[in-house]
Amino acid sequence: MKNRRVLITGMGGELGSLVAALAENTEWAGEILGIDVDPPRRLLKRSQFVRVDPTEHDRIAQLIQDFNPHVLLHVGVWEPHARLATPEAETCTALVAKAVFDAAHQADALETVVVRSGIEMYGTGAYSPDIAVETTPTAPNTTYGYMCRNIESQATELRSARGINVCTLRLAPVLGAHVPSPLGRLLRLPVIPYYGIGNPIFCVVEDFDAATAFIQAAERDADGIVNIVANGAISMLRATSIGRRVPLPSFGPGWWMAKNVSTFAGAPMPDHVADLIQHGRLAASNEAAHLLRFAPRHSTTEVVRNLYLWPSIERIPARKQVA
Repeated sequence: MKNRRVLITGMGGELGSLVAALAENTEWAGEILGIDVDPPRRLLKRSQFVRVDPTEHDRIAQLIQDFNPHVLLHVGVWEPHARLATPEAETCTALVAKAVFDAAHQADALETVVVRSGIEMYGTGAYSPDIAVETTPTAPNTTYGYMCRNIESQATELRSARGINVCTLRLAPVLGAHVPSPLGRLLRLPVIPYYGIGNPIFCVVEDFDAATAFIQAAERDADGIVNIVANGAISMLRATSIGRRVPLPSFGPGWWMAKNVSTFAGAPMPDHVADLIQHGRLAASNEAAHLLRFAPRHSTTEVVRNLYLWPSIERIPARKQVA
């Protein structure tokens, strides 16, 4: 079906704006409307954007009802310490999700919903060397995991009430050239703390791959839960070696100190990132290939290696005043 109206929440973020850019190049997307608290981070050709605050429940709901989308891509999720500190991220994510799903129940034309979640939903079920798949029981144990559980619960209620297709994408940590990722910031520090008792492994996903999964899910009217992860895995020590960083083994009181020093260095370590460093986090997908016809273009090692190829900020001193 062509000329489908597409609504994208979180269009101002790096991932949301990338999803919008990809949607503009599809044959099936007609009008595209995005909402967020910040404007898009890339130049979009034909998408419309409306700036709204997460507290404006009625305004968000009215925008969605007036637009009456066929496809809803809910990318508007604030990972703790990505763009907002943990308490603010938790509050804004919950407020936007409630407004969006309340409106979705009333959107007559709505056919397909694609929702952002995370593999943090699996909790200890994703600890290295265990690998979580879509059928692994969920047991979130971090703030971000609980945030994702709240979103998934509302998505499930929408599917039951409306009988529409709802595809939940559980993303591995998303890394990209301009993605505000707490894990990405940590890996770019000159000295990287890691939990010194073991060397567990984890997986990530590239931002372009994550955005592509949203488009594939919408195009195929997918229904179900899909893990979106890059192939392979990597350890903190291996990532440190690739980036030619200095590893700092920490445990006990030293681990507490390392987390605080990381924050002072500009890379706050929210509990889901600390959990990843201590225990690892692994997931694989049994659903992506046949449900979405999706395969990641970069492996976990390639995504991390590319992380270190991105140029750092260079501070240029101000010119001296001349007479």
